[in-house]
Amino acid sequence: LGDHIPLYVSATAGTTVYGAFDPLDSIADICEKYGLWMHVDAAWGGGLLMSRKHSFKLNGIERANSVTWNPHKLMGVPLQCSAFLICEKGLLQACNQMCAGYLFQPDKQYDTTYDTGDKTIQCGRHVDVFKLWLMWKAKGTRGFEILINKSLELAEYLYKELNSRENFELVFDPELTNVCFWYIPPNLRRIPNGPEREKLLHQVAPKIKARMIEEGMTMVSYQPHGDKVNFFRMVFSNPATRKSDVDFLLEEIERLGKDL
Repeated sequence: LGDHIPLYVSATAGTTVYGAFDPLDSIADICEKYGLWMHVDAAWGGGLLMSRKHSFKLNGIERANSVTWNPHKLMGVPLQCSAFLICEKGLLQACNQMCAGYLFQPDKQYDTTYDTGDKTIQCGRHVDVFKLWLMWKAKGTRGFEILINKSLELAEYLYKELNSRENFELVFDPELTNVCFWYIPPNLRRIPNGPEREKLLHQVAPKIKARMIEEGMTMVSYQPHGDKVNFFRMVFSNPATRKSDVDFLLEEIERLGKDL
């Protein structure tokens, strides 16, 4: 690194595409050894903390100096609900405060520590955490746990269905509710692996998605990633989703793509 000195490590708990988790405890060991700030981007995967069955994937997050968490994702809180959590009390205020006298007078009749505006660059915007507090009061921790466990169960169901169907291939084994897969039309199965097959496979998902949109029956995203050509990326977070919806999705992909 030459004269450059690392100051922090950013780990991820639930990547956007694959839903992958970094080994947080091992990263924390390195950060503690060298005095580095450890940040965890748990915007997507942080909700697993609500599940006793799945929270082990976040082991070590309690050792982080700061954490990003978006309850509007996996936990279904209405947009927008984002949180930035840090261990050191007073640090956000020290970094962000402008001490605007027309907003934050120190001699108010109530405890001015409740004036959160001077602790954040958002200042006068809506306080996101109120949405989380309100839903938490309504659903309870157990309610969130049921929601999250169901989403993981649906991902596992889709994973097993994909493994059992001839014309589908998995990109990887899922860790979260992201399930990434290719649909391989029968005509393409006859072509051996190689650049020609990859080029043709890259065009399959966009064509099927276009037909989905035209018929208005279902929506699922696709994308390439690294050296991998376009694949479907199914992400579960809607509590209304059922196994029959998963079956319908796969049947639609087969129906719309079998002649490609």
